Amino acid sequence: MTDSRASGQCHCGAIRYSMPTTVVHHALCNCQDCRRHSGAPLVGWALVGATELEVSGTPKIYASSEQGRRHFCGDCGTGLFYTNEAIFPGQIDVQSATLDDPDLIPAQVQIQTAERIGWMAKLGELPAFERYPG
Repeated sequence: MTDSRASGQCHCGAIRYSMPTTVVHHALCNCQDCRRHSGAPLVGWALVGATELEVSGTPKIYASSEQGRRHFCGDCGTGLFYTNEAIFPGQIDVQSATLDDPDLIPAQVQIQTAERIGWMAKLGELPAFERYPG
C-alpha cells in the first residue's frame, strides 16, 4: 500500500513540495523562535524523513541557532521547512499551514507551551467570525 501524499507551496508559488500524509508527529509550536520567524502566535510542524520530502524550487536557508536551519522562499519570505541534525537527524519539519489542504494531517500536540503567549491559552473563548466582520 502506498502512502498518500500532500502538496504545498510558498505564498508566491516559486517553491512547491510534496510529502507523505503519515508523519512522525504534527506539533503546534509556541516557542518564541518560531513566533519571531513566522510573525504568528504558533507554528504547525509536520515531521517526515528528509528523503520523503520532494521540493521543486530552491529555498534559502537561515541558521536560526547553532544546529537549527530554517528554510524559506527567498522571493516571498514564506517559512517552509526546519532541520536540526542534533534533535532529529535525517528528518525535516514542514510548516503544515503551507499545505494546500492542511486538514490532511491533523495536529497531534502543542509543544513549548512554557513560552506560549498568555492569550493563546484562551483562544477558544474569543468571539469567532467566519469572515472579516463588517
